[in-house]
Amino acid sequence: MRIPAGPDPRFPYLNQHQRYRFPSPQGARDGIVALGGNLSPGMLLSAYEQGIFPWYNPGEPVIWQSPDPRFVIFPSALHISRSMQKVLRSALFDVRLDGDFPSVISACAAAERPGQQGTWIGGDMIDAYGELFNLGYACCAASYAAGELAGGCYGVLLGSVFFGESMFARKANASKAAFLVLAQKLFRQGVAFIDCQVPSAHLASLGGVEVPRAHFLELLKTALHPL
Repeated sequence: MRIPAGPDPRFPYLNQHQRYRFPSPQGARDGIVALGGNLSPGMLLSAYEQGIFPWYNPGEPVIWQSPDPRFVIFPSALHISRSMQKVLRSALFDVRLDGDFPSVISACAAAERPGQQGTWIGGDMIDAYGELFNLGYACCAASYAAGELAGGCYGVLLGSVFFGESMFARKANASKAAFLVLAQKLFRQGVAFIDCQVPSAHLASLGGVEVPRAHFLELLKTALHPL
């Protein structure tokens, strides 16, 4: 049976209390764990709890991925350069948390990505993560300059793990400012690490490091289900 593009209308809707067991990410040599399903709350939460996230382009079925290695930021490794410390101390940006999630995710979807055509954050993703935000599982940070949205980021918070999804900047350092304010708050609240999914120079400059997927999955299990 052919798997349709985007969320499969034949797949059951799972609410935030229902769960789905994905195939083990350990067997995903190319990072792809599964195809199909939908983006209902229970499906998304199940994926994150198992170290998996959706990442697909328009015209493709929902692709569930768990890359190896994984890119993470630990509290002790969070790096705030002197220049960014100066930015954060200044009045250049007004950083607000969880104020306007729809605008932040829409801006992430519209942001131009070098080497990419279009965006993987389509309407289905915007609706799905907006629903997670309304249920209290997603959060965002936004930088404003002179009252205008200048940059931001969003992700999913489960237990003591924050899963960063995307960020955007319309002004230099705007996304970094938003991310760093959010990261500092999360780490003060006891978040064990931030999952950045895949390596990037931008996130490496903030303290991101590669960890083998097997180690990431162990860290995730401990963070979500502490002894």
